[in-house]
Amino acid sequence: MKALITGGAGFIGYHLAKELLDNGYEVVLADNFSRGVEDKFLKELKKDARVSFFVSDLMCRENVMKLGEEYDYIFHLAAIIGVQNVLNHAYDALEKNVKLLFHLVELGHRQKHLKRFVFASTSEIYAGTLQYYEMKIPTPETTPLTVMPLDNPRTSYMLSKIYGEAVMNQSGLPFTIIRPHNFYGPRMGMSHVIPELLKKAFTAKNGDKLEVFSVDHCRTFCYISDAVKMIRLLAESDKTLGEAYNVGNQQPEVSILKVAEMILEITGKNLLIEAKPATIGSPARRCPEMLKVEQCIGYRGQVCLKDGIERTYSWYKENVFEGSEVSAK
Repeated sequence: MKALITGGAGFIGYHLAKELLDNGYEVVLADNFSRGVEDKFLKELKKDARVSFFVSDLMCRENVMKLGEEYDYIFHLAAIIGVQNVLNHAYDALEKNVKLLFHLVELGHRQKHLKRFVFASTSEIYAGTLQYYEMKIPTPETTPLTVMPLDNPRTSYMLSKIYGEAVMNQSGLPFTIIRPHNFYGPRMGMSHVIPELLKKAFTAKNGDKLEVFSVDHCRTFCYISDAVKMIRLLAESDKTLGEAYNVGNQQPEVSILKVAEMILEITGKNLLIEAKPATIGSPARRCPEMLKVEQCIGYRGQVCLKDGIERTYSWYKENVFEGSEVSAK
């Protein structure tokens, strides 16, 4: 089996490549390094004879068409993401995320034996429904989608993904849509709550304050090894053709305050948690219903939150906090 992963240098792309290689795939990674980093782990991955890597600007249609026509699976993960990145480049998120997808859809139609095109949507598509209506939590994939105010820059990312889901449904390709929910783990960018709090706790001295935003907001987190296994199994299943799936964990739903307390326990720091205001635009709750996934592939997350945070901390402490590895933003 041969798979293409766009955004292959990024957090999910790297770990998905490892998962596919462990299951007998040949993998082609494409990335322009706008967010991904070429650390020792990616360099080691590229040494595998089953891995090909293209440093390529996929905004250029000709570059995308050069990627080839022999893929069994295409995993389209490349996009402008990250709250601050989207707020600073709202128009780019709309234009480039959609343009990237059209290029990849065209590439998909050129494939000789494509089994599945996997499009990475987002849990953000539920944000409008949560804001304006009594949205069911845990949230099923059948939830009607509501658009946020169009003059809000953060809406641009959400819109690009809703539009992307519509494109997939009309594309004529054998597709599956995934909606990631709060993945975390080694090699993640620093602008996410778990690595951000880990770094704050690591650098603080006992007795210092630990600033924590959105303390009463609740999330369910999914360790990256579980996430990429779900993605692979969904792509390989005949049952998932033409369907959208939440990818994440339904339990436990924990507050950001609880996450911060767990981080203090794991890092062994005696710090005073200072509650800060909620991050603008951050939903108070985000929890996916995972029944559809479990019924389809018979898999649920195996790594508990504490274990996952411990693994993440060990990796960051060794490679970034005390090491010299560069981390994604």
